[in-house]
Amino acid sequence: MRTLKGPGIFLAQFAGDNAPFNTLPSICKWAAGLGFKGVQIPTWDSRLIDLQKAAESKTYADELKGIVAEHGMEITELSTHLQGQLIAVHPAYNTLFDGFAPAQYHSDPTARTDWAIQQLKWAAKASQNLGLNAHATFSGALLWQNVYPWPQRPAGLVETGFKELAARWLPILNTFDEHGVDVCYELHPGEDLHDGITFETFLEHTNNHARANVLYDPSHMVLQGMDYLAFIDHYHQRIRAFHVKDAEFNPTGKQGVYGGYQSWINRAGRFRSLGDGQVNFKGIFSKLAQYDFAGWAVLEWECCIKHPEVGAAEGAVFIKNHIIPVTDKAFDDFAGTGSDEKFNRAVLGL
Repeated sequence: MRTLKGPGIFLAQFAGDNAPFNTLPSICKWAAGLGFKGVQIPTWDSRLIDLQKAAESKTYADELKGIVAEHGMEITELSTHLQGQLIAVHPAYNTLFDGFAPAQYHSDPTARTDWAIQQLKWAAKASQNLGLNAHATFSGALLWQNVYPWPQRPAGLVETGFKELAARWLPILNTFDEHGVDVCYELHPGEDLHDGITFETFLEHTNNHARANVLYDPSHMVLQGMDYLAFIDHYHQRIRAFHVKDAEFNPTGKQGVYGGYQSWINRAGRFRSLGDGQVNFKGIFSKLAQYDFAGWAVLEWECCIKHPEVGAAEGAVFIKNHIIPVTDKAFDDFAGTGSDEKFNRAVLGL
């Protein structure tokens, strides 16, 4: 067993136009001051990184690592959540998702997808240049509008959707494989990969690609009513990244999982700052230690009530206190009597 790394922080929800959140050096200084040891960098935010340059210039990648290291931290992973979403977009969502791409690709889904594919391939090389072995992203979705089977889904629709999704991702997965980096899909409502079954289906269509893995975020499983601890038992070999995010689900006589089109603060299921929700993080950190998870525990802050800077400060302490320094010996070693084959046979009366 090994002790997982952390606390880290995903910078996407904190980056902004005002100091200290508007440059990589200043946001790293802020995060380090709270006790964070790592940063997960959103690659679509040019205030923090030039993704193409990081892919094409090892010197620039080393400079990025140096900026982070100056503050006693490491880069945990790069993220392409927004670009990954654009790998597969059903036409019903074209207008809504145009904002995830530069303006020149709006209203041109083919060009937008080509842009997203290039972004992912740059992310593979940039990750290699930065010495990273895992990458965080979304899968995109062709089937999400059919998640509830009404009207009745035509026979073969799901098969066709996953076949197409796999065809789009396979060249990207192969590129990541060439650069020695795992693609970690955050299983998330709105994505075709949103639970264990959909992830398994995707694996089947990608020939169990070694680089197709999971970013484990229990908050999305709470909001779906899943057993997020058993999920680790099922898929621990594929869990290569970890978002530490809290949530709560409080169904009423008026609403449940679907939320009645309410705002986040009025939904039965909502995200909360660490420690304010219902997630059993003691159980999660225990299982990840048991299964020898080798990655980072990264705070993803999302809360409809608490101020983000308060959530970040509390989150650093929360994660630090939940990381289990694993033991290097058995608790009952003091009572050991030694062993060899002759002794073992004697114990068995042989």
